[in-house]
Amino acid sequence: MKRERLLVLGAGESGCGAARLGKVLGMEVEVWDQGTIREERIRQLEALDIPYTPSCSKDIPSWNPDLVIKSPGIAPELPWIQAALKKGLPVVDEIEFAAAHTQAKLVGITGTNGKTTTTHLTHHVLKSGGVRAAMAGNMGRSFAGAVADDLLADPNTVPDVYVLEVSSFQLDGLFKTRFDVGVLTNITPDHLDRYGYRMENYVASKMRLVRNMDQRSALVWCSDDAYSRQGLDQLQQRPFQTYTVSWNRSSSFGGGAYTLDSQLQLEINDELMSIPLNELALVGRHNAYNSMAAAVVAQLMEVRKESIRESLTNFDQLEHRLEKVGRIRGVDYINDSKATNVNSTWYALESMDKPVLWIAGGVDKGNDYTALYDLVASKVKVLICMGKDNRALHEAFAGKVPVIVNVSGMQECVQRAYQLAQKGDAVLLSPACASFDFFENYEDRGRQFKYYVNQL
Repeated sequence: MKRERLLVLGAGESGCGAARLGKVLGMEVEVWDQGTIREERIRQLEALDIPYTPSCSKDIPSWNPDLVIKSPGIAPELPWIQAALKKGLPVVDEIEFAAAHTQAKLVGITGTNGKTTTTHLTHHVLKSGGVRAAMAGNMGRSFAGAVADDLLADPNTVPDVYVLEVSSFQLDGLFKTRFDVGVLTNITPDHLDRYGYRMENYVASKMRLVRNMDQRSALVWCSDDAYSRQGLDQLQQRPFQTYTVSWNRSSSFGGGAYTLDSQLQLEINDELMSIPLNELALVGRHNAYNSMAAAVVAQLMEVRKESIRESLTNFDQLEHRLEKVGRIRGVDYINDSKATNVNSTWYALESMDKPVLWIAGGVDKGNDYTALYDLVASKVKVLICMGKDNRALHEAFAGKVPVIVNVSGMQECVQRAYQLAQKGDAVLLSPACASFDFFENYEDRGRQFKYYVNQL
């Protein structure tokens, strides 16, 4: 019998995980990448005897695969994808591929901001509550790679629940996957260059989270978010259960979480639990929303209330998310490199209670900076622009910030901040832009920031 042929496009974490799962399933696998392939990935593929081609210009129909898995970063307009679709080949994301080969329940978490924190926090609360849960997806280990490991593992150790961070790019490649619980943290303008600079296209991408949900599924969403409301209102059918998180309990509240008298209130099926906001491990209004979402998911998974309360108060701060790097000569240095869009930076600036030297810039994804004008005018004393093209930042903030400077790398950036800062200031790396002009990714950007701060 002919083996099923799997073609994987992209040799990053997602692609290599999909290739490994295909190999475990006995498929004939090849990996193609249009660019170079990192040595670490090459070693992984060679260890599994999986053929790979860097700087690939091969024609997909000539290889004639049965299934094509594309990495999230590959735009659907690229010739490879168009050729596969024209031939009638299924083109999916590795999450779809992996979901077809696991019996575990799936918690899918998406949103413009907060999805990584909410994913880590939800996983922490579930595991602390005795649920055999694993975490994968957009922020780290690929889901396909995790499922491949599970197929080879002791069945007694296989997770009952996967908590998955899912980006809009990954959602675009899902067609049959059903999430048992979905979390939509919020929707604000981001990645508009990928979506034809049309916000409605981006909203539609996020709403693919609920595409296959049925009466067995539940959606946790932020009812304070206008675009999330818009996306749900446009759905023709909503067979799934819905639970909201919001700052205030609305008259239409039907279950979920909200705040009241400086308390997080979790209220589902007439059961109520309260946690003082000042006891939560993660501070700030945006993190209160993340904590509420994690609490609702845990309650739906039948975690005990006392365990939920304890987990939300002992969670460790994540790297690159308003991470305090240190205080040098009375100046705080804060790493918020994960802020790759305007809304994330808004939350970072909103949380600052000291004069700010703001480090911003990178690859602009069609940013509209107007939402930051008031915060920048009232809080920012110096704007340090760190991108190959800083024109948009200069045009947006000229006249609103006393000092604007350009730098050409992280070492120069940290040195200029050190020279310009005074005791009582805060140096905030919150770029509002993608990182791939100077850095491998936002983690690389954040770690370089921390390295050079620690050299001061």
